[in-house]
Amino acid sequence: MAKETIELSPAIIPSILGNKDAHVKMLNSTFNVKTSVFGGLVTVEGEAENAAAAIKAVQDMAAIASDGNLTTERVSDILRMTSDKTPDACEVMADCIQVGGRVKKVYPKSSNQKAYVGAIRKNDMVFGIGPAGTGKTYLAMAMAVHYFTRKKCSKIILTRPAVEAGENLGFLPGDISDKINPYLRPLYDALYSMMDYARVTALLEQGVIEVAPLAFMRGRTLNDAFIILDEAQNTTEEQMKMFLTRMGFQSKVVVTGDVTQVDLPTNKNSGLLLVQKILKDVNGISFLQFSDKDVVRHPLVQRIVKAYDNYYGE
Repeated sequence: MAKETIELSPAIIPSILGNKDAHVKMLNSTFNVKTSVFGGLVTVEGEAENAAAAIKAVQDMAAIASDGNLTTERVSDILRMTSDKTPDACEVMADCIQVGGRVKKVYPKSSNQKAYVGAIRKNDMVFGIGPAGTGKTYLAMAMAVHYFTRKKCSKIILTRPAVEAGENLGFLPGDISDKINPYLRPLYDALYSMMDYARVTALLEQGVIEVAPLAFMRGRTLNDAFIILDEAQNTTEEQMKMFLTRMGFQSKVVVTGDVTQVDLPTNKNSGLLLVQKILKDVNGISFLQFSDKDVVRHPLVQRIVKAYDNYYGE
């Protein structure tokens, strides 16, 4: 058994402990250690490697608490990154995307997420590829809202292929908008969380924010826009080329998808798979690959993704 100790400012100890010691209980459970706090002194006891990891997590918690930003969600992120041996957890969490709705700020939650946000800032076209729950679409949406509210683009265009409905939408009730909207719902949900509901509604009516199926992009040139193509694994090779060539001047494009969840007919190849080979060396385009370590949903989701990867990797 080993013992690790760190002395902290008494002012941040309540944040470190959490409501009813919730944060300490999370720390103990994650690393199988025992933590005691006396005054400003935090002591962790356990197996040497676990105790060292736990004290590293406490250091990161203290750094975030010093800025008054330590929440239970952020503690969970710190513990997850420390468990995954992320060397720069504090640096990752220091990055911040300012938005303006119910969610005021959006933070990356892994090194890959931070790199993804950095790539979007630096490049005009970025591909985020990886499993569900890795923040690909949500972070892209946050960057779109950030750019729009700071007048770095004049419109936001969100699109995804409505593959699940196939070509036969007639059986669904309502007009074409009513038929398509269920497949675009995740984009609306992210958008409404980051901008005031009334403002989003007005901007949608004005066409300043557009949420549309991929087929509606054909024949257009999209200037001065932040454009997100979601679920891109369900584009055909022809659709992907069509979409990428819609990009106009002063526009930024983010393409997201999970190549393990292709819903296309068996005689159709995914455009997202092919584009990685075609554009891998093109200047100004960045590809970011996410893994199960970047999953930021319920911890069980991360384990499910890893189990599937292990099964199909055999």
